[in-house]
Amino acid sequence: MGKPNEPPLSKLFMSLIAEEEDVCYQAMEALKKDFGEIDFVSEKLPFDLTEYYAQEMGKNLFRHFITFAVSVSRGSLPDIKLTTNHLEEKFSGPGGNRRINIDPGYLCQAHVVLATTKGYAHRPYLEKGIYADLALIYRNKSFQPLDWTYPDYRQERTVQLFNQIRKRYLENLKERKDHSC
Repeated sequence: MGKPNEPPLSKLFMSLIAEEEDVCYQAMEALKKDFGEIDFVSEKLPFDLTEYYAQEMGKNLFRHFITFAVSVSRGSLPDIKLTTNHLEEKFSGPGGNRRINIDPGYLCQAHVVLATTKGYAHRPYLEKGIYADLALIYRNKSFQPLDWTYPDYRQERTVQLFNQIRKRYLENLKERKDHSC
């Protein structure tokens, strides 16, 4: 019989999609209050592989990926998603349309998991109306997409970005172990 144990803490990341750069930076400041120091902000990436958010948020959308200095428990993902949903509402326009989409997830040694409110066959339910979406798995020295992985997460630049985040995450894990009693 296996004995239950907690996995190592994970690297919290978020995808911020917006049309206005200032809204993105305001959201980052708000996210710092809830999740602590941001230790990485990606370059501004075009969000142009889908029109999913165009009607609500505009057509000239871009994305930043961000990560946080403090590691998180994998079990905290539902609460994190509920917090980001609240922030999206806070930044909504006068008509209630979102001006920013904030999608949290975590990265660990073996995979990248996104939080979502939409359940499908490949998205197990966590709690509080939140599902886990396994987006990438680490195999053959790189993250690999799965059949259901979003097209933008399949892009080579996104995969390489997550490979770099993983490298820093593993270095931080090693540093913590080296400094533990």
